[in-house]
Amino acid sequence: MVMLLFLSVLLISILMGLPVAFALLLSSMALMLHLDLFSADVLTQSLMNGVDSFPLLAVPFFLVAGEVMAHGGLSRRIVQLAATLVGHRKGGLGYVAVITSVLLAGLSGSAVADAAALVSILYPMMRKSGYPEGPSIGLLASGGIIAPVIPPSLPLIIIGVAGNISIAKLFLGGIAPGLMMGAVLMVVWWMIMRKETVETTPRATGAERLAALREGVWALLLPIIIIGGIRFGLFTPTEAAVVAAVYAITVSTLVYRELTLKGFYDILIVAGRSTAMVMFLVGAAMVAAWLITVAQLPQQLAELLGPLVDHPRVLMGVIMLIVLMVGMVMDLSPTILILVPLFMPIVKMAGIDPVYFGVMFVINTSIGLITPPVGTVLNVVCGVGHAQMSTAVRGALPFIVAYTLLLVVFVLFPSLIIVPMKFFAG
Repeated sequence: MVMLLFLSVLLISILMGLPVAFALLLSSMALMLHLDLFSADVLTQSLMNGVDSFPLLAVPFFLVAGEVMAHGGLSRRIVQLAATLVGHRKGGLGYVAVITSVLLAGLSGSAVADAAALVSILYPMMRKSGYPEGPSIGLLASGGIIAPVIPPSLPLIIIGVAGNISIAKLFLGGIAPGLMMGAVLMVVWWMIMRKETVETTPRATGAERLAALREGVWALLLPIIIIGGIRFGLFTPTEAAVVAAVYAITVSTLVYRELTLKGFYDILIVAGRSTAMVMFLVGAAMVAAWLITVAQLPQQLAELLGPLVDHPRVLMGVIMLIVLMVGMVMDLSPTILILVPLFMPIVKMAGIDPVYFGVMFVINTSIGLITPPVGTVLNVVCGVGHAQMSTAVRGALPFIVAYTLLLVVFVLFPSLIIVPMKFFAG
């Protein structure tokens, strides 16, 4: 009854067009009234306590770093470097897109920002060279969603806070599956392009590759600094966000000299607005998570899924199926903040590695960013690339299927994520 009340108020509020954060607060108020615990003071205090978290300080700094990279020349130089390496192959611009996606994922951690950058730079070039519209826009969107998986990643930070999971281990655990996602995209793109006839660019000379590497090395150093610093204990993920922001600003202003004072001011405004939205959403979700615990909803869910506790892979498969369906109609962050507090107790009961669960959850919800009817990243790439949504959906379908199959493989073989994570963690 309590679970039905919470979910009903939440879903009705969302369907009425209420922002998710307000829908969470409304459903939390309904729970408080049902439990006879309603108090405006407690509600406000819980909302403030929800964002009073040291790891969440990473959010504004990573957002600033991502915006600076997009406007300060770092992203463009990554594309140029990838183009000199594989641009001459058949379908080469697609491989450039995948390599750039992986590299940009290690810079910004934002699926929307990476997808928008990819489309604005590569999509006009792909269309001019005769690449098919649907697969091209689908590939660029699919490449963008690698960003939430490879560190630095805002969703990994959020799930670390929501599930009380080590963010440093989540960062290290996201490296291998993120690279595998890129490899899967390359295989699917190769299969699509076998029957296509497109223009290819001339092979870059050694001097051109060296020049592109010299230009892009400053951008390539950033993920190395972040991962290396976390791996060797030089700084925490939160401190890494500050390092990333300062490094990106320094390179953009002193090395590439493309970031102006006016541009930096605009970046701070955008990052500030995004931070406010994320923090309000997190705060509202923490209120809901507290009330979910008080109402013993995780215990009710555990009773429903209890028979599967002795079969971790089956349980993980069922959870991933639920998350996949929810992710199709809800954005990434709300899905994490609503479902993780519900599933975490039963995941621990089943002996599933929390880091593995967190990485899998983020991969799953990232797929939802390119699936209709919501498909946030699909909407972004269609807007930036002036493409029809129906074309983008058809183009993204083969990549969605490939990602889903990869997710199944990860469910069957958890060691593909756990073993590399432990290797990187030393």
